[in-house]
Amino acid sequence: MKEFLRKIHSIFLQIALFPSRFGKTGPQPAASEVLTCHLQQRRLPPWTSFCVRYSSIHNDQFGLSNFNWRVQGSNYHILRTGCFPFVKYHCTKAPPENLDFEDRFFTMLKVINLGIPCLAYGMGCWMVIGAAETVQTSVGPVTIYFAYKEEEAVIAMHC
Repeated sequence: MKEFLRKIHSIFLQIALFPSRFGKTGPQPAASEVLTCHLQQRRLPPWTSFCVRYSSIHNDQFGLSNFNWRVQGSNYHILRTGCFPFVKYHCTKAPPENLDFEDRFFTMLKVINLGIPCLAYGMGCWMVIGAAETVQTSVGPVTIYFAYKEEEAVIAMHC
């Protein structure tokens, strides 16, 4: 079932993002790499929340809504959702927990609601973006967006 939903989602994104991807031939970083690089670039903050455009990444975390993410010995609880045309991440440094139930619960909510709230959330993101930052990845820079400017702890670093 997950593979079927991934394929439907991929087709939708190819159609919806066609104008923004037209003429782009270079590689895109994985969403997971952008997440890791951002946390490293911010020197492993206790909390952060950001959006990244679907058109800027390869969505290798499809189907993950609430999960643990390890970066340089630190664990983060990641709450992730599509909010077209973005992917939204809420990251909180916390000890590892079994988040399988929460992950399935949030994923089922998205499926049951046909992703409509995710589209509304995306429109809301457009209205509240107040800051942007460049994350350096192995295939080049990616811009991420914030509702407000977070405290600076950025260092020049490539992942």
